[in-house]
Amino acid sequence: MRRFQDFGHTVIFLIGDFTASIGDPTGRNTTRPPLSDEQIAANAETYKRQVFKVLDREKTEVRFNSEWLRPLGSSGMIKLAARYTLARMLERDDFKKRWQNEVPIALHELLYPLAQGYDSVALNADVELGSSDQLFNLLVGRQLQKEWGQDPQVCVTGPLLEGIDAREVDGKIVGDKMSKSLGNYVGIDEPANEQYGKLMSVSDGLMWRYYELLSRRTTDEIASLRAGHPKAAKMALAREIVERYHGPDGARAAEAHFEQVHARRELPDEIEERTVARDAGADAVLLAKTMAQIGLASSGSDARRLIAQGGVTVDGERAGDPNAKLSPGTYLLKVGKRKFARVTVQ
Repeated sequence: MRRFQDFGHTVIFLIGDFTASIGDPTGRNTTRPPLSDEQIAANAETYKRQVFKVLDREKTEVRFNSEWLRPLGSSGMIKLAARYTLARMLERDDFKKRWQNEVPIALHELLYPLAQGYDSVALNADVELGSSDQLFNLLVGRQLQKEWGQDPQVCVTGPLLEGIDAREVDGKIVGDKMSKSLGNYVGIDEPANEQYGKLMSVSDGLMWRYYELLSRRTTDEIASLRAGHPKAAKMALAREIVERYHGPDGARAAEAHFEQVHARRELPDEIEERTVARDAGADAVLLAKTMAQIGLASSGSDARRLIAQGGVTVDGERAGDPNAKLSPGTYLLKVGKRKFARVTVQ
């Protein structure tokens, strides 16, 4: 999308606030629960905040598909549904598999591709971009544009980006797509140290896949990096990505932090210090609860999982008991390879 802007085109960044209330069935073998209005609004704000780390604000229109889908009403939605057949809808791969395996398909799920396709009609789109798993929905848009007498849009798709835990097996990258829910992602609004460390953790094979999909280097430049040491190439990739979101100074600082903590196995110069209080009458605090409370884990259950997997140390000693407690005192907590905190229990 940014490259389209660089060539002088106007980009419409479409937030599917109405379609989110239906729930995208793409890639699902069960019915996806629709989001609440509160969840949709919160997600929309997150998308808007993140997208301008990539796109040029002056060349971007932000639109919400509730603008045209909500006014359709029941009558309009029925007329829209009349433009497409059930047989063609069941050609969609995930619907086809669920139908063959006798897995229920809720009727509202059939409306999602139609609603997304109508977005193209409402915007009279010339080009629509999406990942490869969205091809069916994009093609529905082309068909509906023909029904409304418009020139059908060009559909541009890109491959799904695999998560940082994917591996190369027999020359192929194998693993789940990058997903926040799976914890295998690099967030564009994450701190520079976190981005850099995650990118340095990927396998060598996956690194070249990331170069292909994420780097702005030329093919000749990437070929030159392939001829060198894999670690140097990985550091160059991490620098490039971190610099994109945090600038050259942020990238240099993240690289220095990584070398200090991982290559030389030293403590970082700055470690966040936090204080937690015991509950009334308690003689200690739960380690897992403390981790969630100070942001070293997303939740108590996530913290217990990390502890059980051996990813947490307390003063350099591995904590293996998910029910471990911390008595009054000061402790250095380390989670994974990149997260540190000095905690005082009072």
